[in-house]
Formats: sequence, C-alpha cells, structure tokens
Amino acid sequence: MDLTESNEDRAFRAEIREWLGDHLAGEWAELKGLGGPGREHEAHDERLAWNRHLAAHGWTCVGWPEEHGGRGLSLWQQVIFHEEYARSDAPADVNHLGETLLGPTVMAFGTEEQKKRFLPPIVAVEELWAQGYSEPDAGSDLANVQTRARLDGDEWVIDGQKVWTSMAHVSDWCFVVARTEPGSTRHHGLSFVLVPLRQEGVEIRPIEQLTSGSEFNEVFFSGARAAADLVVGEPGKGWAVAMGLLGFERGVSTLGQTVGFARELDAVVARARGNGSIDDPIVRDRLADLKVELSAIRSFALRALAQVEGGQDSAAGGGAGSIFKLAWARWHRRLGEVAMDVAGAEGLLAGPGYTLDEHQRLFLFSRADTIYGGSDEIQLNILAERVLGLPKEPRG
Repeated sequence: MDLTESNEDRAFRAEIREWLGDHLAGEWAELKGLGGPGREHEAHDERLAWNRHLAAHGWTCVGWPEEHGGRGLSLWQQVIFHEEYARSDAPADVNHLGETLLGPTVMAFGTEEQKKRFLPPIVAVEELWAQGYSEPDAGSDLANVQTRARLDGDEWVIDGQKVWTSMAHVSDWCFVVARTEPGSTRHHGLSFVLVPLRQEGVEIRPIEQLTSGSEFNEVFFSGARAAADLVVGEPGKGWAVAMGLLGFERGVSTLGQTVGFARELDAVVARARGNGSIDDPIVRDRLADLKVELSAIRSFALRALAQVEGGQDSAAGGGAGSIFKLAWARWHRRLGEVAMDVAGAEGLLAGPGYTLDEHQRLFLFSRADTIYGGSDEIQLNILAERVLGLPKEPRG
C-alpha cells in the first residue's frame, strides 16, 4: 500500500480544504462540531440545509460513479475528502444511511427503475433513509427477524416491529428486512423491502438516551404498505442483499471517524493538562497508548480498504471490516473511560437540567460502541467461523 499522495491528490486535498474553509463561514459556521455521536438531535434542520448546500456544489456521494450522480473519486481521494471534512469540524452528515448504505446497495442489487427512482434524491438529499434491521428478538442475530410482509395485489403489507432505528423520526424511507415466505426460518425467505415511513400503519416512538437525545426509535408496522416492485433483489433472497449492505457499512467514510477520534483525544489531553492529571504517570501512559493505537487503527483501515479495492479481501466476509469494527469500538470505549478518570470527581456531576459536558457524553455514548453496528460477539464469531474456519457456535 503506497500512501504517497500524487500531485493530483495534493491538489484535490487543497481544493476541498479551501472549499470547506470558504463555505463553513457566516451562518454555516454556527454548525461546526454539531451532530456527532450521541448528539444526532442537534440542529437537524440546519444540518439538512447544509447537506443540501453540499449537494448543490457536488459534494455528496463523492465516491459514487458519475452516471449515478457522484464524482467517481478514487479510493484515496475519497479518504482525502472524508479526512478534510472531519478536520474542518463540519457538522455531521444527516444523509449517511442513504449515501453510504442504501445507495450502494441499490446500485449493486437494484433494478434500473429502482436506481432511477431512488439514487437522485439521495444525491440531492431530498429523501432521508433509516435502517430497519434490528428487532426486540433479532438484534445482532439478524436471521431471527420476525417482521413479516405479504403480497396483497400490487403491494406488500408489512407487520412487525423494529428497534434502535436511528433517525427514523426524521426519515422518509426505511429499508426493511422482512420475512416474506411463511414458514421460513433463519436467513431463508427474507426480503429487502423499501418502505415509505410517512403513511398510516407506521408508528415511530423515539427512545430517550442517557445522553439526553432521542436519535434511536422503535418503529411499529401495522398494515403498512409498499409497492410490489420495492423489493431490492429477488423476493425471498434478501439475506444476500442485507449482507451486501453490511459490507458497505464500514467503507471509506469511516476513516473520517478516526479524525474525529483524534480530536476527542486531543480534548482529553488538554483537560488532563489543565487539571494536572497529566502528571500522573498512569494517566500519561494510557493517553500515549491511545494515541499510538489510533494511528495503528488508521493504518490498518487504509490497508484493508486498499485490499478490498484490489480484490484481495471482501468487505462483507473477508474479516477486515470485523477487525476494524472491533478495534475502533474498543478504542473509543477506552477513551471514554480515560476521559472520566481525567475529569475526576467533576465528571460525576451533571449541569442544570441534566446537561452533560463533552466527556460525560463521550463516556455514556461509547458504552454502546461495542454493540451497535454488529456487537463484538458477532464480529468475533464472523472472524472465527468465516475467516479462521473454526466450528460454528452451538445454538440452543
């Protein structure tokens, strides 16, 4: 893997850095730093307007092929874009699930009609998407899905419940894994259905978090409807589509995440210097370990992406995605723990009206890092069974 930037890459980095510097000014400057993990509720409408501003200037879906409205950037240029976006402290994206998950999935598995219908509104940030995977009894065990869809004339009728559905309360559509073949079990008989959320038969209940936000939701489908042609891939063959989508989940945009992590680490170090806890050799060593580990995580992610690009690994099943998820989730959780140790007794007190500071929020939200997006246990099972070829875990 050659990480040396070409003249073209350096020019592109300068271009996006200059553009962000010019445009994250005036009214947009007030959005800097908003909407990160545990803070997705912040300034949603304003961030949506910012995302549409990006779209108007061609800065959404930058890795998509040009024929689908993207810029067709190389892998390394996509890395540059996401790193510079994070370094500029630009507000968190509101279009993440559509741009990085649903869009690439429709390109890979969808019909031409589905591509024409759904890809342009994602590029323009005119329609927002939620992910309908997890259920009360099918969180990490996605094959245990119980939500059902039956064909009634030219429409699917959906009944069931999804949970931990990020940003469903502000989304227009949800891609839903539902059981469409009666009597089927596990990964058989599932379909990947695109369901409009703004209809009768859909009830969305926000779940209040310890971080005081409500970005997660319960979604109840009671006779909700979707057109018969809104299944991506073949009906009953949705498991392959669902797994294909998970391969896109840990793509190049996650490298921008490591830039955000570095900023969080710097803030913890600054607090340690400010309150004198940096003088504790144990605290100092833990902070140094975190810095070294983050550099290693970034290098691994770059190498893994290069291998996927070169066909040497599979984003869905080759192990790189699972290793990266395990690494960054555990790192971020440790950062939250160190942040609380640095804060000391001050970290135990919330402000008026349960106001959390940035390190309290970091600690509380990072508790979930090893669970969402595929729990540590699931990632370890993937590596053991699919990569190392070990016997499958017994099922009770």
